[in-house]
Amino acid sequence: MITIICSTNRPQSRSSIVAKRIQQILEEKNIKANYLDLKDFDSKLIHEDMFNSDQMHEDIKNIQDNIIIPSNKLIMVLPEYNGGIPGIFKLFIDALSIRKYKDNFQGKKSILVGVASGRSGNLRGLEYLTGCLNYLGMHVFPKKFCLSLINKHINENGDLDEEINSILTEIADASKIY
Repeated sequence: MITIICSTNRPQSRSSIVAKRIQQILEEKNIKANYLDLKDFDSKLIHEDMFNSDQMHEDIKNIQDNIIIPSNKLIMVLPEYNGGIPGIFKLFIDALSIRKYKDNFQGKKSILVGVASGRSGNLRGLEYLTGCLNYLGMHVFPKKFCLSLINKHINENGDLDEEINSILTEIADASKIY
């Protein structure tokens, strides 16, 4: 099973447009994909007990048991935040690592997609995250998909242009063979 993660809790983010479009392309290719958006990650989940597996919020356990653990591939869409990744995403990974550590990450495959209004497409953040995911035992697809100058590729209706759609189709195709 594939899960696409929109790795920011910012409402109406460009990353969510990209992540949802990847899911749509996969479904057009008859590939089922879960969608997890961290904007739905309730702020009540963030508390000191999130790092205690016995006291962990049931919603985090449900995400683990029903989405993350059954997935063998994760497509992570990451906006650039200050030259890195969103803190909420790192916090999410840290919380997941407390309970069923190996089941969450070890041996799973991931594809990283950077989204940025600047020119680098969050390459620096993707490189940082690659190190973290390798440490967790994940296999990271070698090509980094960096979507640069994203504001120029989204129209007023929130539709992505042909150039970005072509890259997202490449991501969907990579998820089939990887």
